[in-house]
Amino acid sequence: MEKLKLSLRCERGAKCPPELKKRIKAAAAATLAAEKVDGPCELSVLLTDDEGIHAINRKFRDVDKPTDVLSFPLGDTDPATGRLLLGDMVLNTERAAAQGAEYGHGADHEISYLTVHSVLHLLGYDHVDEGPMKKEMRAREKAVMAQLELDTKTEE
Repeated sequence: MEKLKLSLRCERGAKCPPELKKRIKAAAAATLAAEKVDGPCELSVLLTDDEGIHAINRKFRDVDKPTDVLSFPLGDTDPATGRLLLGDMVLNTERAAAQGAEYGHGADHEISYLTVHSVLHLLGYDHVDEGPMKKEMRAREKAVMAQLELDTKTEE
């Protein structure tokens, strides 16, 4: 059985080349490995743009603005497959491209980072304030991203 089943859907202006699914899956798998989630998992990902994520943010969080990524945790196990249903991630590719350019590391790196960030949310991490949970989450993000970059360099 596949360790991580990733369902990817694209809407609006989101581009969905095959290498993007591979990048998202690698970042999600690295996060699960770092967090020692060993069993089979399932993750649903929707790629959208500013307008699409704005509508979802308004509908489900009552926040009237676009954002870069949203996470909707499930945490249930599918009785038929035994897979841990992590939940849903909504990733704004338009915002990822802009932030990647702004931060100087490009859209691919930003998409990996946003995936790591979202999967950590799906696993229960949060950053509602500047307290210890946010520091712990940022430390986990850095560790997973460092491992991802190391893995990418060894594949080349």
